[in-house]
Parts: sequence; structure tokens; C-alpha cells
Amino acid sequence: RVGDNIASVYGLTSALYGEVITFETGDQGVAMDLDENFVSVVLLDKINNVSEHTQAYRTGTTFQIPVGEELLGRTINPRGIPLDGLGNIETEQFRPIEREAPGIMKRKPINRPFETGIMAIDTLVPIGKGQRELLVGGRSTGKTSIVLDIILNQKGKNVICIYVSIGHKQADTARNLNLLEQNNALKYSIIVSADAHDSALNQFFAPYAGCAIGEYFMDKGKDVVVIYDDLSNHAVAYRELALLLRRPPGREAYPGDIFYVHARLLERSAQLCDSLGGGSLTALPVAQLQGDDIAAYIPTNLISITDGQILLDTNLFNQGIRPAINIG
Repeated sequence: RVGDNIASVYGLTSALYGEVITFETGDQGVAMDLDENFVSVVLLDKINNVSEHTQAYRTGTTFQIPVGEELLGRTINPRGIPLDGLGNIETEQFRPIEREAPGIMKRKPINRPFETGIMAIDTLVPIGKGQRELLVGGRSTGKTSIVLDIILNQKGKNVICIYVSIGHKQADTARNLNLLEQNNALKYSIIVSADAHDSALNQFFAPYAGCAIGEYFMDKGKDVVVIYDDLSNHAVAYRELALLLRRPPGREAYPGDIFYVHARLLERSAQLCDSLGGGSLTALPVAQLQGDDIAAYIPTNLISITDGQILLDTNLFNQGIRPAINIG
């Protein structure tokens, strides 16, 4: 059967979790649930030709994304397809979007500052290269403005910036892209965009895709910062997937493994040891509060995963204090 972008396929008895499944119509999906009798395949495209009695085939590979220097300055979707109309991306290298986080022996202490260019952050809550710092605040408190400022401040500092936009309007993403272009920041930036109208699966894969691209540069000994904007939308997309796959809902209807979904993503940030090239991947996840409630489920999850948080306050913002960082 097919419904809600999910195909139940019988006969794929040895399929892997996360494996790409191809249909005879040319459509593709990812195996997200392995049942005793059937495999639930979430389709990658909202508009597809898959119907009952369509044949499905295993590919033998998990979901992968193209990586390489060729991505610099480009805007892509979580599948590596360019969205900027600048032609195809010619790269031979692919990476699976999921990877185990580096172990303790592969890391070294964080001892180099990551300069954001925002005095309130650099003096009071300095961030190190390889750290994870959460940016949390209500809507329209300037979260995206701060992360864009951070990207612009990396000019000439040999840092590669990856901006992952999850569940935003296309107009907002285009405006951010335009700002980076005007300030000549695109030559060291990569934008991974899963718009609000994209399928839940694409929105769910977006941060992992951004992280995989960042790890490629980190393994080459470079410093990378990945901005996940924002993980509240990411959690909502995963909740949608989980409910459609008929997994039991937990607190606030989120599935039970929502903490693990974010933990396994943010734990991939690291400062690698010198024998592995000494590269670093700094993560700046963004989370949105509803009515300044910092004790909500997803914000508290992210606060406990990250190394620290920067809280933006609606009242300060309305008083004209920008950036509206609540120091206390």
C-alpha cells in the first residue's frame, strides 16, 4: 500500500535500515521501518508515481550525499541537488549522511577560540573550535541574524561555514543567500536548504547532510562551523515521520528517540587530534521557544546535549537591545 508518502513493501526481507530503495517508476525512498512482514519506505519526493503493485528494488547503499570542494558557494537540497540554478555539481565523492561520532581517543582538548565577531558572545560566553553552542530564543528575536553575522565574520579566517536551513520559507532562505552573496561570503559557505514545503524526510535528513559535508572538510584538517537553523523544525519533521510510521508517541507527541536523533547529530562535532589532521567541526544549533518557555521538551533536550547556550530574550529585543542576549 502507499499513503502519506509512505510505501509498505513486501518481499524486501534483507533490506537495511536507512537503505535507499528504488521503484520501477524511477522514484526513490528510504527504508525507515523494518517490520516482520514488510518494510516501510518513506518516499523522497512528495509528487511521485508509486502505486500498489509497483516493484521495488534494493540498492544496497544507505542514503549518501555528494561532498567536495565543488560545493563551496552552492545551495543544495539534502540530496545534493543544486537549487541555485548554477548547473550541476561535478564531484566524484559521496558520503553517507550518518556516521559514528569520533571517539575520545580521536579528539584533543578544545583550545582555540572560535571568534563570532559578536562582543557579547566572545567576551562572556566564548566558543571554542569543536564546541557545540545552542542559540535559543522566541520567534523574531534575531537568531538567524546572529548566525548570519557569525558567517560574515569568518571572512579571511580560513573557516568553512555550512548553513542548514530547515523548514523555513523559500523567501527567507533567498534573502539570507542574497545577504551572503552581497558580502562576498559565499566563497567559503555552503547552504543546505530543506524548505517548509519539502517532504518531512528531506527536512529530517538536512542537518545530517550538512554535518556529513562538514566532516569531509574536517577530515582534511580544516575548521568548519555548521549552523542548524533550526532543530525545532527538525524535531517537528521527525515527529511527523514517526507518527505516520505508527510509532508510539511520547511526551508532546514526539517519538521516544527524539533525544537520540539530536544527540547523534551534535555529538559528531569535534576537535580532532593532530594525528588525524587536527581539523574541527563546531556546531551552532538554533532552537525556537514557544512563549519564552525554556523548559519545553526540545529546548531542554538540546540544552543537555550542547556545551552551553545563548538565550535571546523577547523583552530585551523589544527594548531595542540587539543582539538580545540575556546574560543572566
